[in-house]
Amino acid sequence: MTEKLFDVVIIGAGPVGENVADRVVQGGLTAAIVEHELVGGECSYWACMPTKALLRDAAALRAARALPAAGRTVTGDLDPATVLARRDRFASNWSESGQVEWLNHAGINLVRGHGRITGTRTVTVTQTDGTTTTVQARHAVVIATGSSAHVPPIRGLADVAPWTSREAAAVQNIPTRLAIIGGGVVGSEMATAFSALGSQVTLVSQSRLLPGVEPFASDQVATALRTAGVSLHLDVEVTEAHRDSGAVYLALSDGATVEADEVLVATGRTPKTKDLGLDHVGLTPGDWLRVDDALAVVDDGGDRVGDGWLYAAGDVNKRVLLTHHGKYQGRALGDAIAVRARGEEPDLSPWGRHAVTADERAATQVIFTDPEVAAVGLSAEAAAAAGRNIRVVDYDLGAVAGAALHADDYRGQARMVVDADRNILIGFTAVGPDVAELLQAATIAIAGEVPVDRLWHAVPAYPTISEIWLRLLETDRGSSAVKDSGRADQSG
Repeated sequence: MTEKLFDVVIIGAGPVGENVADRVVQGGLTAAIVEHELVGGECSYWACMPTKALLRDAAALRAARALPAAGRTVTGDLDPATVLARRDRFASNWSESGQVEWLNHAGINLVRGHGRITGTRTVTVTQTDGTTTTVQARHAVVIATGSSAHVPPIRGLADVAPWTSREAAAVQNIPTRLAIIGGGVVGSEMATAFSALGSQVTLVSQSRLLPGVEPFASDQVATALRTAGVSLHLDVEVTEAHRDSGAVYLALSDGATVEADEVLVATGRTPKTKDLGLDHVGLTPGDWLRVDDALAVVDDGGDRVGDGWLYAAGDVNKRVLLTHHGKYQGRALGDAIAVRARGEEPDLSPWGRHAVTADERAATQVIFTDPEVAAVGLSAEAAAAAGRNIRVVDYDLGAVAGAALHADDYRGQARMVVDADRNILIGFTAVGPDVAELLQAATIAIAGEVPVDRLWHAVPAYPTISEIWLRLLETDRGSSAVKDSGRADQSG
């Protein structure tokens, strides 16, 4: 056994752990990251990057076909092998060498093996050959192990060797028939990708599609998937699964049966906390980690573990299960740990330098389906459930000149949710082709708590899709200056 001492020890070398370590080192401290898989984590190899690479070619092809002249120049369908080859490049061919090189350049120490908490500020790392290293932290231990796919206890499902998001993201052969269990983000995006790559896709969801977004966005994505040939079974459950002669059969609660070559389970995430030694600090292994506003791990009573030396960032604390928000937490936490090490107090006031206020008030998400869904802040339903006095303003994106120029027969919708008492934006959702780039403007308005009256003076360029902001504001005011009559405005 060997022993090592650092200022901060981080368990998990995904984007969240890397951001914590980077900020700690920039703050003048030493940091070690413990990792037993690929440095770079889920996002780099099995989620964000490879899945979006799977989707991008199909999106570009649809964009070209939405214009008459460009569409005539496009012949044939996507070549799956070429799409997968580009995906491989964005997954670095599942090589971590570039990520390890970055750690070295940043001055971050890498400790190989599986890390477990074995005492106060102490992590024991077990290598594949069974040897162990004890890593001690002077100031803090941070858990940034993320989450993994949840496989529900459906009778027979484990026996059919189902895919999870990892197998889908790293697929080498496109199945002729793919069944997807789950209608959330992963299920909807993979239905979009695999149908474009030639699979006959069937999706089964126990709720409506994309239950976390505004219903109008869910409906437009469902319509588009059906148009693309995806068979949707919504508001039903899979009750049993079995494999026979190579095919997978799913029995549904409405009496129907789905037959496929492979089945992808996309029913949510579970925390990677089962084997971290949480019992040594009075916590239950396998649970999501509860944290306070400083991201310090707390027990069921809300008290910090020990004297507050244990932190959790990213998926594992279940605040927002999105990579970019995990990285945001990592940046704030790394800076705060460095501040505390200097004997100072971090700024945890709302929107303060070390706060993670955006997790609750301005969480952002893009769903890369066809059409895209972009959302930030609260939905109308969530705002009403929270007791907020709100105004809901909707507008047809297809009636905006920039959208009409962007694609023939452009279909989309945008919604802003306004806090009527403070007259500030607290939620925004858009659905339509290429709406992702609208999101940052809404995020700035929400995070900056910009009064709606001030937004009138943020003049959108004409003719762009961003003109939707003017139309939403006019609708909110009840303006009759412009009459679109369901067509793209041509007045400028």
